Amino acid sequence: MKGPAAVLAQALAERSILVVCGAGGVGKTTAAAALAVQAAVSGRRVLVCTIDPSRRLATSLGLQKLPDRPRRLDLRTAAPGAAGEAWAMTLDTKRTFDALVERHAKSDEARDRILQNRFYQKVSAALAGSHEYMAMEKLLELSADERFDLVVLDTPPTRHALDFLEAPGRLMGFLDTSVLRWFLKPYFVAGRLTLKVATRTGAMAMKLVDKYLGLQFLQDLSEFFLAFEGMYDGFKERAAAVHALLRDPATGFVLVASPARVAVDEALYFHQRLREAEMPFVATIVNRVHGAGGTAPRRGRRAGKGARADVDAALARALLEAHEDLSRLARAEEKVIERLEDQTDEPLLRLPELEGDVHDLRGLVVVADMMFGGAPAANAPRRKAR
Repeated sequence: MKGPAAVLAQALAERSILVVCGAGGVGKTTAAAALAVQAAVSGRRVLVCTIDPSRRLATSLGLQKLPDRPRRLDLRTAAPGAAGEAWAMTLDTKRTFDALVERHAKSDEARDRILQNRFYQKVSAALAGSHEYMAMEKLLELSADERFDLVVLDTPPTRHALDFLEAPGRLMGFLDTSVLRWFLKPYFVAGRLTLKVATRTGAMAMKLVDKYLGLQFLQDLSEFFLAFEGMYDGFKERAAAVHALLRDPATGFVLVASPARVAVDEALYFHQRLREAEMPFVATIVNRVHGAGGTAPRRGRRAGKGARADVDAALARALLEAHEDLSRLARAEEKVIERLEDQTDEPLLRLPELEGDVHDLRGLVVVADMMFGGAPAANAPRRKAR
């Protein structure tokens, strides 16, 4: 059976997409960026893309901010022997949604009606599931980009990362104009919204709408869905293509956790969901693991006894206590990791706790070396495996 480093190396060499997911605060973004750097060092043309709204990826790469289009990374100083190339970008939900509207609109007039609609402009980046859905749309687009052999996707923290598995269905449900037509049916006349009502109930409803939302909101909402008619099938087809892409053997999921009990619980939950959704799982990375630090001195030995004369006895005792604390922490972490290893029954890679945060490409190269022992991913192809 291959070790976890070998499994990850093979994935970097052969897969077209790696989706990196995990709980917040476990070093997931750093792991995603390090995997991308390793793939580039090994000869692949790789893009790392984040859908996490925070700026962690930019920080890990030593950048002030990331654009919403691929930006080439300069590996010459950090990894002068790199045989491949690397890019990085972040997701702009609004811009991606706009592009999707432009692609599927039946006419220029329909496109402009949606893009200029006030309801769309205010909530297109905040609709339930829209951020995750647009991330998958962008992933679908990038997977077909011939510039890249591999796309590494950095997702938001685990519970939110689950959303991208369900986002297409939720957004499609919202955009299903038949549902909205039923809701707004009393106010539609010949494809237009009328504010005339014939019943006392209708009049009361309109007063409530006017009081809490405003009639203009209802007008904008109805015009949005009227303009969206005819585009639903196109969105639905893209959602189906996203589902197929995530289940494709050329795609792989990498789960990142820490040795904390809560993080492992999150990891196990997400792993179960991936299995239920039949997603191709690659490996788990447990980050920030504390080593035992060697063999602790026997309890019966008096602290400081036998130490060099120039070593203060109080300092020796403090060092011994710190060593014992670290040993206890390491043993506790190992029990938590073993639980994760037993219940996932798949490759698990341990990464040690670093002294500081990673904030540039040099640091990512160091992390990649720890992942793979300095050995590059073998036989990395220059063309997509898809």
